[in-house]
Amino acid sequence: MTTTKTPGKKATYIRHSQEYKGEALRLAAAIGVTQAAKQLGLHESQLYQWRKDSEHAKTVSDREAALAAENVRLKRQLAQQAEELSILKNAATYFARQLKRGTNT
Repeated sequence: MTTTKTPGKKATYIRHSQEYKGEALRLAAAIGVTQAAKQLGLHESQLYQWRKDSEHAKTVSDREAALAAENVRLKRQLAQQAEELSILKNAATYFARQLKRGTNT
């Protein structure tokens, strides 16, 4: 767990790494948010915010995965329909020529 102190214009704050946040959340899940916050010297609200951000990131990645799967399905369907359209165009051209030949002779 590493922390980096970053000086700001108004105040100094500590920026925690993602690994630290993950370990803190695992600890909070095991012993409770209040106890984990006391043990780590953090505010409870900080742990609650990290948990909320983590859950939001999870739902966003789940949505992105679902959209990617749908995108693949739609691309496959578009390619299939384009192929079917090409076949139908060729068939229409062929039958139009056959009709033309049949009326001229």
